[in-house]
Amino acid sequence: MANRIRTSKRVAKKASSQLRSKKTTKATKSVAGSALRNRSR
Repeated sequence: MANRIRTSKRVAKKASSQLRSKKTTKATKSVAGSALRNRSR
Protein backbone atom coordinates (compact mmCIF):
# COMPACT_ATOMS: atom_id res chain seq x y z
CA MET A 1 0.00 0.00 0.00
CA ALA A 2 1.47 3.32 -1.09
CA ASN A 3 1.75 6.31 1.17
CA ARG A 4 -1.09 8.59 0.10
CA ILE A 5 -0.19 11.57 2.29
CA ARG A 6 0.83 14.60 0.22
CA THR A 7 3.15 17.29 1.50
CA SER A 8 1.50 20.70 1.86
CA LYS A 9 2.95 23.75 0.12
CA ARG A 10 4.02 25.27 3.44
CA VAL A 11 5.93 22.15 4.47
CA ALA A 12 7.49 21.87 1.01
CA LYS A 13 8.79 25.44 1.27
CA LYS A 14 10.38 24.68 4.63
CA ALA A 15 11.83 21.42 3.33
CA SER A 16 13.45 23.04 0.31
CA SER A 17 14.96 25.79 2.45
CA GLN A 18 16.38 23.10 4.76
CA LEU A 19 17.95 21.34 1.77
CA ARG A 20 19.56 24.59 0.62
CA SER A 21 20.86 25.45 4.09
CA LYS A 22 24.51 24.74 4.83
CA LYS A 23 23.90 24.06 8.55
CA THR A 24 21.38 21.27 8.01
CA THR A 25 22.32 17.79 9.22
CA LYS A 26 22.27 14.77 6.92
CA ALA A 27 19.25 13.29 8.73
CA THR A 28 17.23 16.49 8.32
CA LYS A 29 18.16 16.64 4.64
CA SER A 30 16.90 13.11 4.06
CA VAL A 31 13.61 13.88 5.80
CA ALA A 32 13.22 17.08 3.78
CA GLY A 33 14.03 15.21 0.58
CA SER A 34 11.41 12.56 1.20
CA ALA A 35 8.85 15.26 2.02
CA LEU A 36 9.49 16.86 -1.36
CA ARG A 37 9.30 13.46 -3.07
CA ASN A 38 5.84 12.94 -1.56
CA ARG A 39 4.84 16.31 -2.95
CA SER A 40 5.63 15.43 -6.55
CA ARG A 41 3.83 12.08 -6.53
